[in-house]
Amino acid sequence: MKKLLAASVAGALMMGSLNVQAADVEDAVEHRQGIFSAMKWYFAPMGAMIKGEIDYDQAEFTRRAELLSALTHMAEEGFVANSAEGTEAKPEIWENMDKFSGGFDQLQSNAAALVEASKSGDMGMIKPAFGEVAKTCKGCHDNFRED
Repeated sequence: MKKLLAASVAGALMMGSLNVQAADVEDAVEHRQGIFSAMKWYFAPMGAMIKGEIDYDQAEFTRRAELLSALTHMAEEGFVANSAEGTEAKPEIWENMDKFSGGFDQLQSNAAALVEASKSGDMGMIKPAFGEVAKTCKGCHDNFRED
């Protein structure tokens, strides 16, 4: 039974990968914009907690950090060829995909570090980890997004 379940999951993942490759541009743009919107949804209240604008709640902060970290692994799939037109994405993304992908790698690493820092409850660890995530987001926006 376990082998059958594993084979089914592997098959679904492979089919999902094929579907992503075949996705049309509009779907890809909608996907990445939705992921970025969700990232903001989880990130902004953490910033408000750090600034003291809302009460700090360690469990809530950690929950948001974990979900943000998961989302950082999803958006890059939405940057398919020919999907800049009508969006804020700069053509430089596709001209320098290695640098762009490296930014996502850094974001994923920084988001994972934020999760770990959040579990400590120590703002001395949380604030710098949060700042690194914010800095990585800003770096990508500066290089690859029209404002």
